[in-house]
Amino acid sequence: MLAKLARTGILIAAIGVAGCNDSSMKDFAPEANKPLPDKILADMKAKGMVRTSSVMARIFKEEGKLEIWKAKTNGRYDLVASYDICKWSGKLGPKYTEGDRQAPEGFYTVRPAQMNPRSHYHLSFNIGFPNAYDRANGRTGQNLMVHGACSSSGCYSMTDAQIEQIYAFGRDAFQGGQTEFQIQAFPFRMTAANMARYRNDPNYEFWKMLKVGYDNFEITKVPPKVDVCEKRYVFNQVAPEGTTFDPTGPCPAMTQPDSLKTAYADYEKSYDAAFNAAIKSSTPAPKPTIAGIKEASLVSDWSKRRARGERVPIDPPSLNNDGSVTETARMGRIDSPLGRKMAALDAEKEAKRKAEEQRVAAIEAAKAAKQAAKAQALAEKEAAKQAAQQQVVTAGVEAAAPAQPAPEAQQAAAADEGTVTKLKKKLLGMFGG
Repeated sequence: MLAKLARTGILIAAIGVAGCNDSSMKDFAPEANKPLPDKILADMKAKGMVRTSSVMARIFKEEGKLEIWKAKTNGRYDLVASYDICKWSGKLGPKYTEGDRQAPEGFYTVRPAQMNPRSHYHLSFNIGFPNAYDRANGRTGQNLMVHGACSSSGCYSMTDAQIEQIYAFGRDAFQGGQTEFQIQAFPFRMTAANMARYRNDPNYEFWKMLKVGYDNFEITKVPPKVDVCEKRYVFNQVAPEGTTFDPTGPCPAMTQPDSLKTAYADYEKSYDAAFNAAIKSSTPAPKPTIAGIKEASLVSDWSKRRARGERVPIDPPSLNNDGSVTETARMGRIDSPLGRKMAALDAEKEAKRKAEEQRVAAIEAAKAAKQAAKAQALAEKEAAKQAAQQQVVTAGVEAAAPAQPAPEAQQAAAADEGTVTKLKKKLLGMFGG
């Protein structure tokens, strides 16, 4: 299979704003032929798997995890490897439109022709966006991949060592006869606790729909059969003979095996109880999510302007809950004639802004100094007025008080009075008084 892929020279179209540009100039790809490590092979054998058994992948954005599941000899799947996603683009929530930089969420299919052993990003495979659901709902974009190089613009990017193993899982499964494998991409694990955390999110109804497929796999440990009708996903449903699922048309009269319906009903009972209990808690706090097509369109416009060479903010805009838009002040550097012209205009505008700020600051400083001097003069005038009033009051009090003799005069008067008293007593004694 790999030799055939190499001979045909599969390359993914390079469209700058649509997704990851996966063109390559490599003449051969020895990394695409690397075998899985012995430890993984030993773990597979211990779990009842063979190297070429069927595979399935699950992605969880919030945790940043990509899981590989393989079929055991009994037909059920088991987890065989888990990888930390190096980078994924955008926020929690689906991809809406070309250029919104969102990594897709949903159920996708990878076939051998989507595997690229000569990728510009070391190794890659296209996840198959847009699928039938995306097309039915008018969602656009292309070149959305899982790849190496740890660089993402709408893709799920791994390290080169990780993508070599992930690629090998798919390669070996195709060699074993699997014609396509499923990728399930979720915002987070669809547990009661997580669903309760995001119950007020604008993407909640979409996530509830994905959760049905998530639950079907949790119950059966077999990738669910995925169809689309009435512009929505349906899982493990069987249409009457002679009818088909029309992505945009009404759903046919669908049936499910009774055993699956019973198991699903029991699963939902436990989930509902856990969800009601989890509503009382909201920890950890929800992560940022995309606010629907309106925010996706804002980001898409930013991407297009950036691709044209315009100098735009270094980060894409975000739509706030109140409808306002937040853009980072720091501008990116775009080396193009238009970008340089915009940079020069921005620099001129910034210089004028700073000059105006300095002029206004100088005016305000002068006003403040004038007001301070005026306040000081008023304070001094008021102090002088109060001092003058105090002098007048003091003078009035002194004028109204009786004159007091000096201490020496008081002593002399007292001495004279004593002498007169003695003389008077002596005369009275002489005349018998």
